[in-house]
Amino acid sequence: MTILLYHYYDLSTGPFRNLSDLDPCEAERILQEIRTHKKGFASKRSADYLTIRRNLEARARELFVLKGGKPVRSAPHYMTLGECPWLLEWFDEGKQLAIAIDHFDPSVISFTYGDLFPTMRYQDGKKYRGQIYTLPEIIELIDEFGLPQEWNRSGDQGPERYIEVQVWDDLPLLLWTRKSI
Repeated sequence: MTILLYHYYDLSTGPFRNLSDLDPCEAERILQEIRTHKKGFASKRSADYLTIRRNLEARARELFVLKGGKPVRSAPHYMTLGECPWLLEWFDEGKQLAIAIDHFDPSVISFTYGDLFPTMRYQDGKKYRGQIYTLPEIIELIDEFGLPQEWNRSGDQGPERYIEVQVWDDLPLLLWTRKSI
């Protein structure tokens, strides 16, 4: 069985664009533009969103390295393990793409059981809070808890609605993009 990783993005910006790749002033300018002129989830982000995001990304990278990960990027690109079509609604012109997990070296992808923000910030005692997982570890967790997008489609059972994949290298994405053109 082929495992697919999905990326959701807005048609106007294209895939694999990351605010964390920008200098803080430019990232804040773009985020403010999104808050003012766009609809969807991204338009509702708090004033301290970028600071929190950068801190969480640094923490995730640190935890991944401790587990033997070899991140190339300082901040990840984001994907989901499995399809989550409702994420298309987060964008004005939502698009999705899928890449087989085989295109990635396991040493450059990490996982959280749920989105990075609630996974690292909620303190409700669930064993997967505050954790970064490797590919073998996330497979074990799925065996134990299932896919959040299957048992929590509407989000009424907690903040975990998908398994997030943090991609810590541009190379597999560049290679995939070249193949798909």
